[in-house]
Amino acid sequence: MSHALTTVQDDDADRVRRSTALDVNRQIDRQTEANIMHYLNATPEVIRERVGELDHEWDIERMLEVNASTLALTGLVLGATVNKKWLILPGIVLPFLLQHGLRGWCPPLPVLRHLGVRTRGEIDREKYALLASIKDQPAS
Repeated sequence: MSHALTTVQDDDADRVRRSTALDVNRQIDRQTEANIMHYLNATPEVIRERVGELDHEWDIERMLEVNASTLALTGLVLGATVNKKWLILPGIVLPFLLQHGLRGWCPPLPVLRHLGVRTRGEIDREKYALLASIKDQPAS
């Protein structure tokens, strides 16, 4: 991965963490640490399975993008086919997505973070700690 791409991803995660309440960040960090501790003494196969799960875990960016585009598209389709009033939905959702892209915050962010949706960096922290634990295990 190029350094520029890594920096962009880190900046996105930092913006989300800065826009998240400190107690919520701490709860997510505690849960991540608990996940790491839970798997540290597991077999390499179990750890690899968990790493596979982490590779498929949706991060906050993906969650926001998919939900926003789904709501906007739904509003456009319903606005074109049912009632023009539905066009208000993309008119509300798209500025939220723009605000998130520019500032790292939008109204759904606190809700999703409170539900434990992590940044890619937070997910990767768990993933790479688990991979390092396999590397550190003696061969059987």
